[in-house]
Amino acid sequence: MGIGLVTAYLLDTNALLRLVSTPNSIHPATLDTLADQTNELIVSAASAWEVAIKTRIGRLDGAPLLAAWDETLAAMNATNLAIDSADAIVAGQLNWPHKDPFDRMLVAQAVRRGLTIATSDDQIATGAFTTVITL
Repeated sequence: MGIGLVTAYLLDTNALLRLVSTPNSIHPATLDTLADQTNELIVSAASAWEVAIKTRIGRLDGAPLLAAWDETLAAMNATNLAIDSADAIVAGQLNWPHKDPFDRMLVAQAVRRGLTIATSDDQIATGAFTTVITL
C-alpha cells in the first residue's frame, strides 16, 4: 500500500458555512474528502472578515459562528490562514474580471500557496487559476 498525498483545501466562505450549518447539502464524495483527516482544511481570515461584514449589514446570521470562530475551526481540524501584504498584492493584480474582494483574496492565497479551493461558486471554479473541488 502506497503513502497517500496530503491535499490542502482552502474553504471558500460558502463552503465553510455549508460545512458548519448544512453539511448534508455537500456532495457525499466531496464531504468525505473534506472530512478525511489525512487532508488539511484551511480557512482564510478573509472568510472571517466576510462573515463579519455580512452579519453587520444583515445579510447573514453569522454571530454564532463569529462568537465561536476558533472553536469551530478547531472542531473541524482546520487551520486559520492570515492575510499578508503579498496576498493583497496578488489579489489586486489577478487578471480576472471577478470583482468580489473576498473571492479575489481567497484565490490569491490559494495560488500563492498551491492550495485547492473548495467552493460552490461558479465564478471561482471557472477562473480560479488553481485547482478546485466543487461542493
